[in-house]
Amino acid sequence: MTFDSLGLKPQILSALKEQGYTQPTPIQAQSIPVLLEGYDLLGTAQTGTGKTAAFTIPIIQNILDAPSERRRSIKALVVTPTRELALQVAENAKRYSSGTSLRTAVIFGGVGANPQIDQLKRGVDILVATPGRLLDLQSQGFIDLRSLTHFVLDEADQMLDMGFIHDIKKLLRLLPSKRQSLFFSATMPKTIMELSGQILKPNYKQVRIAVEKPTAERVSQCVYYVSKGEKPSLLIHLLEELEGSVLVFGRTKHGCDKVVRILEKKGVSAAAIHGNKSQNARQKALKGFKEGNVRVLVATDIAARGIDISGLEHVVNYELPNISETYVHRIGRTGRAEASGSSISFCAADERGYLKDIEKLIKAQVPLIEEHPFTEGAAEEWSVPENRIPAKQGQRAPRTSRGPKHGGGNSRSGAPARGKRPSRRR
Repeated sequence: MTFDSLGLKPQILSALKEQGYTQPTPIQAQSIPVLLEGYDLLGTAQTGTGKTAAFTIPIIQNILDAPSERRRSIKALVVTPTRELALQVAENAKRYSSGTSLRTAVIFGGVGANPQIDQLKRGVDILVATPGRLLDLQSQGFIDLRSLTHFVLDEADQMLDMGFIHDIKKLLRLLPSKRQSLFFSATMPKTIMELSGQILKPNYKQVRIAVEKPTAERVSQCVYYVSKGEKPSLLIHLLEELEGSVLVFGRTKHGCDKVVRILEKKGVSAAAIHGNKSQNARQKALKGFKEGNVRVLVATDIAARGIDISGLEHVVNYELPNISETYVHRIGRTGRAEASGSSISFCAADERGYLKDIEKLIKAQVPLIEEHPFTEGAAEEWSVPENRIPAKQGQRAPRTSRGPKHGGGNSRSGAPARGKRPSRRR
């Protein structure tokens, strides 16, 4: 299947061609025809599957096809949990509609509202927003949703995790009843299903992109047992071996800032993004990282949601997430499209349970790098010898750009490792 076979308008096809798109991803191939027919949609897909294009492309076409009674009125509203994801969605919507006269705007908190209000006054067709700023400007009379025909709730599970449920319910009361609604979530627990029932029409269609292993196929993974106190030294050691930019994940804002200070003292260019950073600081850090001026970006999970950096090769889980699904989102920042990537995790003694939950979710054991310069401290802290048994031949850790150190090789090849051999736990 190609985009040409989906019945899209020439100007949309031309924009997709400029982006290098030829074949739709599974969620795009299944969602676009359903949405073009006007059905509501419940979509379940992991990060990196192309769901932004799956809903923005048909929305653009539907808006172009529909006669508009009001010029430059908000016809599509996309609500996302984070500023970074809102910016990403808006950027993609602008790209896909570049051959049309449609206008896209994005609004979010943490920055001055006046420039965003000016955009709204000039007229907007597609609005991408975070909940807080959206409700704030609507209450002030700057946002009129009476002409709305399309509503998208993106990353619904993350929205609930961040405590936006009351904002979402308040927003739903402001929307026209006659609309097409799209509901996307990476996971579908009971609370999410209940919320979707309040948003979607009874005849909605469902698209679920299931994978046997919910991790990026081209991402090789490994884990180091390391004591908390030796994590900084191990990170610096690995940065000497890895080439290119590295995205590092921490669990707390304070912890991310601490890592940045440690790296900068060692002469490594680094920046942090998290909720306490101003939007300007976050955008500056992300811009520097994308352009290569900042080598290491240290981020919390909420701040990193929606970050899409082409060519990113390495993700380091400096601290393992306490929610196993978050691990999937983290490593999905690399190995996107046709690229390969590596995920390296640090596991301290008190993170053993997190690692076990992750392996249960991905239905695989993450290869362990047993011998490294900081093994001794980890062994003293762990003191669980039965967890350290030899790995089966063929399991290998991520390959660095400088060769086979640290268990180099590609985890997909099945060939035996050269150099240090990773271990498996029972």
